Amino acid sequence: MEAITFSPAQVHVFNLVSHIKSAIGLEQLRKQLAAFYAKQVDDEMDQLWENGQFDEKRQNELRGSHFRTPYKK
Repeated sequence: MEAITFSPAQVHVFNLVSHIKSAIGLEQLRKQLAAFYAKQVDDEMDQLWENGQFDEKRQNELRGSHFRTPYKK
């Protein structure tokens, strides 16, 4: 069996999470992480828009698209 090696960021998060003692604390962390990643996506989209790599025409082309992995039933 291989040993798992964690990055310094993962170790830091594990240490922080070890202090959460309630469901409320866990929910607060979940919301903060979601907000963090949402801001990253917004910033990247703003950058793509400013660079001309994404525009209203492309946005309309993607509207209603579905990119989920098709699963056989």
